[in-house]
Amino acid sequence: MVKRVAGSLLHGLTVNRCAPESLTHQLSVQLRALVLGGDLAVGERLPATRTLARELGVSRTTLVEVYEQLVAEGLLASRTGAGTCVSAALQHRPARDPVQLCAAPPCVPRLSAVMADAIGAFAGRISHQQPRTFVTSLPAYAEFPMALWSRKMGAHWRQERAAVLAYGDAQGYFPLRRAISHQLGANRGIDCDAEQVFVVGGAQQAFQLIAHVLLDRGDKVWFENPGPIGLRNALVACGAHTVPVPVDEEGLDVAAGNAMAADFRLAFCTPSHQQPTAVSMSLARRLMLLRAAERAGAMVVEDDYDGEFNYRGRPPPALKSLDTRGSVIYVGTFSKTLFPALRIGYIVVPSSLVAVFKQITQAFLQGNPSNLQAVVADFMDSGDFATHVRRMCALYAERHDMLCDLVDQELGDTLKISRPQSGMNTVAWLRPGLSEQAVVTAAAQQGVTLEGVGRYCLTPLKHAGVTFGFSGFSVDEITLGVQKLKVAFSGLRA
Repeated sequence: MVKRVAGSLLHGLTVNRCAPESLTHQLSVQLRALVLGGDLAVGERLPATRTLARELGVSRTTLVEVYEQLVAEGLLASRTGAGTCVSAALQHRPARDPVQLCAAPPCVPRLSAVMADAIGAFAGRISHQQPRTFVTSLPAYAEFPMALWSRKMGAHWRQERAAVLAYGDAQGYFPLRRAISHQLGANRGIDCDAEQVFVVGGAQQAFQLIAHVLLDRGDKVWFENPGPIGLRNALVACGAHTVPVPVDEEGLDVAAGNAMAADFRLAFCTPSHQQPTAVSMSLARRLMLLRAAERAGAMVVEDDYDGEFNYRGRPPPALKSLDTRGSVIYVGTFSKTLFPALRIGYIVVPSSLVAVFKQITQAFLQGNPSNLQAVVADFMDSGDFATHVRRMCALYAERHDMLCDLVDQELGDTLKISRPQSGMNTVAWLRPGLSEQAVVTAAAQQGVTLEGVGRYCLTPLKHAGVTFGFSGFSVDEITLGVQKLKVAFSGLRA
């Protein structure tokens, strides 16, 4: 038991000899908490090290180390002949009354007005931590060339330390930006240089950055209805007024958008493979969208999240490739072509915005880890990226065809599945009389994940549907998943 002997009575100081932490660490943590928490007043004297060591049953050397550490931190002061006391430097520390603290409500910080409004409007997203069959937008992890990637990582880490450990360019690792510009020119028809490319932490950060740079609160933004949930949340977070523009078999309905908000400030779209309906925007619609943006003095953001995967010939050119006025901002990501854990995306901005984005990235963005960017750049420059994408495209086409054939065969009386020409997922429209929520719930009970199209909507659609992801699942997993759905639908019919 600790007693008062020429110093404070230090309640609660204990030692645990079975704990992995040293006795010095245990006691310094506890004593620091007493000082900072206000249990010991400024100038209050502590017991002598010999006295406290005896009462705690530890070596005096241990207490000397604890006191010296807290003196070095400025929390305690020690004077010859006067002992050790709480430092006067803590005199402005808020006083604490334990009784009042127990009764006082916790402090609730005030949120910004924009975020306070956004909190209630955010849409929930599906977790990908333990993905079940038919979760959308998953790469084929088992098919990734891990050995090749590991060799490239090892080669990079064997370079000079300054090249791998130093701060990187906030705009992005230059060889990667150069490789991206070359790849976009060769495969997506986009004429750009490395200075227009900005490497960011995935597509989601790209959306947030673009929205905060170009939008004021209340600005009208065309948003595909249905449309990507992550993008919607980025717009909500900056206080934009999202205008739900319908999507039909040709993509974004530009005429409807003009009727709803001809004075829009920004338009977000997924022309190559619309999320979630899987349609590809027609050339006529693309040109109409560019003309609408020109009339409104607006910008268009093209989200090309999985446009590299095309199953019927060459992929259509990107919307950015048709842009002659510098009104399209292109967003791409390696989360689908390589793997999500990279957290590497990129923005291609018009020449008129390069200086602005440079200033912004240098001011408050730290950039992505340069070592990962260097490996991706090597992966692209060596031709391994093109080989991997070509291989995945063939694999995903096989899985796409298998899924569509099985759904038509086993569930055709309940679902009408779309057969997109590109992408990593598709949509199936429900026959009349079936509820999206009922179907999603029944599938979940069988261990299968479907998402209702309604989750992606700002305004309801006339037709109900569910999404199917196929890229991340083997033929056997797809076959088993469809059989589980057949059981689920049998229960619904009953």
